[in-house]
Amino acid sequence: MDMGIYGKIALVCGSSKGLGRGCAEALAAEGVNLVINARTTLELEKTAKIIRETYAVEVKTIACDVTTIEGQSEILNTIGKVDILVTNAGGPPPGTWQDWGREDFLSALEANMLAPITLMKAYLPSMMDQKWGRIVNITSQSVKAPLANLGLSNAARTGLTGYVAGTARQVAPEGVTINNLLPGVHDTDRIVSIDKSVMKIEGISMDEVKARRELSIPVGRYGTRDEFGAACAFLCSQYAGFIVGQNILLDGGAVNSTI
Repeated sequence: MDMGIYGKIALVCGSSKGLGRGCAEALAAEGVNLVINARTTLELEKTAKIIRETYAVEVKTIACDVTTIEGQSEILNTIGKVDILVTNAGGPPPGTWQDWGREDFLSALEANMLAPITLMKAYLPSMMDQKWGRIVNITSQSVKAPLANLGLSNAARTGLTGYVAGTARQVAPEGVTINNLLPGVHDTDRIVSIDKSVMKIEGISMDEVKARRELSIPVGRYGTRDEFGAACAFLCSQYAGFIVGQNILLDGGAVNSTI
């Protein structure tokens, strides 16, 4: 299937590894030229080299922390226009309600709500002018089924979801779509970190943590970045113009919900 996005330009945040990298590689496979971003220069350049050599597309890199105002400014000052925007940033640490104070919530909101909103507001005008654009926000299954130990993430990502719900309907008449991808448990560094936290709290092994998680997932395994990336590429394709303001779960059936 020709996704109809060959030659377009995509900014993919947090894409040196994990789900962001899966999205970047899936778009590159469709001939999309990339701007990839991460905090660590070495890992970012390594990923860029692999993508260039594998897919023969142009790959630019911006090493900065997209969750900070300084990082956002660096991106916006470097890349003035894109056709596709994929926002992504690591989530705040797990814990319990006693662990979090005002500054923790402000930090979570900056990273997982305000940062993607800043990028959307910056790139939406040019997308609307050209009557075509795709924005995909990587959020979390927790916006549909909140997780008790991820209260910071639950709050910030749900706020972003509310913003997207209204904004997506406002820009849709101009040929621009905004949607959210909600990952469940995927084999990424983020999940490893959460699993380690559970291991320490409960005093069990990583194998036990993983086995228990897998039992809660109907497909019986963790997801992969390739699967996630393919879904992202479709939402960015010419065929996804009628998908607007949706929150799409990629969780192996873990969230038992009809809505």
